[in-house]
Amino acid sequence: MDQFIKYAPISSVSLSVSILRILSCVLWVTFASCTPATQPAPIVQAQTSHPDEGAISANPTPLPTRPIYSPGELVAYEAQTGDTIPALAAHFNTTEKEIFEANPTIPLDVTTLPPGFPMQIPIYYQALWGSPYQIIPDSLYVNGPLQSDFNTIEFVKKSPGWFKNYEFFTSAGTLKGGELINHVAGNFSISPRLLLALVEYQTGALNSLDPSKAEEDYPFGFQHYAHKGLYRQLTWAANILNNGYYGWRTGKLTAFELADGSLERPDPWQNAATVALHYYFAQTMSGEEYNQAVHSQGFEAVYESLFGNIPEDAPSHIPGNLKQPAMNFPFEWGKSWSFTGGPHTGWGDGEPFAAIDFAPPAVVGGCAGTEEWATAVADGIIARKSTATAELDLDGDGDERTGWVVFYLHLSTASIPPAGTQLKTGDPIGHPSCEGGVSTGTHVHIARKYNGEWILAGGPLAFNLEGWIAANGSGPYQGTMSRFSHSIRACVCSDQASQIQSGSLKTPQ
Repeated sequence: MDQFIKYAPISSVSLSVSILRILSCVLWVTFASCTPATQPAPIVQAQTSHPDEGAISANPTPLPTRPIYSPGELVAYEAQTGDTIPALAAHFNTTEKEIFEANPTIPLDVTTLPPGFPMQIPIYYQALWGSPYQIIPDSLYVNGPLQSDFNTIEFVKKSPGWFKNYEFFTSAGTLKGGELINHVAGNFSISPRLLLALVEYQTGALNSLDPSKAEEDYPFGFQHYAHKGLYRQLTWAANILNNGYYGWRTGKLTAFELADGSLERPDPWQNAATVALHYYFAQTMSGEEYNQAVHSQGFEAVYESLFGNIPEDAPSHIPGNLKQPAMNFPFEWGKSWSFTGGPHTGWGDGEPFAAIDFAPPAVVGGCAGTEEWATAVADGIIARKSTATAELDLDGDGDERTGWVVFYLHLSTASIPPAGTQLKTGDPIGHPSCEGGVSTGTHVHIARKYNGEWILAGGPLAFNLEGWIAANGSGPYQGTMSRFSHSIRACVCSDQASQIQSGSLKTPQ
């Protein structure tokens, strides 16, 4: 059931009913959709008066709340796109072991859960849960397939407001209006529609003729000298949104503070996109202002005023038990490079920890040039080339928003093949360098995306390069790559323990 649910099911049902529901579905290995056989109990509603029909209330209707559950009580849950067992264990304050025991049909090696799959999850109640109301589905958050038909530049040009004339100098040169949105959407892999709605919610720039917000230092409300001006505020917002989205994806984000210091825990049934928006608005808002933003009459209303109603049946973008295609190391066959960075951010600061780094051993620790080549990890086409970056599209359609894509960063821009170039596994894709963002040494940074979603470098769907599996360390850039009993640790020191050889354990492709 690839269905976006505005109010997630919450009630517990008996284990026998759960088993009947599961048996009514086709076998797990087919990952077919399932239809719930029982109706969830209602969410507890706060008593309130209703505003006049068609009016937007300054004090929106209080959002529904959850009951207090007994420790370990089994509650009904339908898997949402991108769900994993470790993340659900964190959301429901339980353990992976308890989830597997309550759902014996789920394979122990499952990566992502099939959207709509009915489950029973033991829950351990925690106070201060936030709203269960879901603002937007995950497939409309990412810069994925549902954005392929959207022309950002034309949309902005046709808007009456001042944003179409707003310019800012970026790493890609001076960009205007919709070009700026596309730049941020491409870098962070966030829907351009969502970014436009955020700009409109915070500044009114798409409809207002008053350009005063364009002159403000902090139009989004985040006051920091490094984030002055609308464009820098937008990049800050995109980074915060991804911290929230992927923090929920991993299970690391279990609570956050609002601007007034009050604590909120995301509702266990929430989806990642809604948590991202909650986390973002919490940075600068609290009280009624925050409640308004996350209500249907807040950000969601602005989004729908621009793009129409958010569909309740938006297709999922992450299938059940997603598997990575075969990939080689990003350097030439038979050569040894240093594994210099374990899982860390794919783009920006913080989450998602989607990337790993490799460096030619002779230049580790410095920004000297190199004649060594970073190479294509698989057959593909260069879907996008920008300063120090290349997007290798593995499904061959040339669209970075669909299918598997490998993102390369810190390549010498002049050495990257032009967009549209077809590459075979092992073909040169660029010389490692220090170009692009912050870098302390010549290296290549690679990360994966699937249908616009950054795929975490460690965890249930970890990076697999020639059978070597990446694992998280105790912090960013730490971690290991392991094959069977052999393990290589990440280290910028380029010692023997961090060296890894391409082609050492299998026949060339």
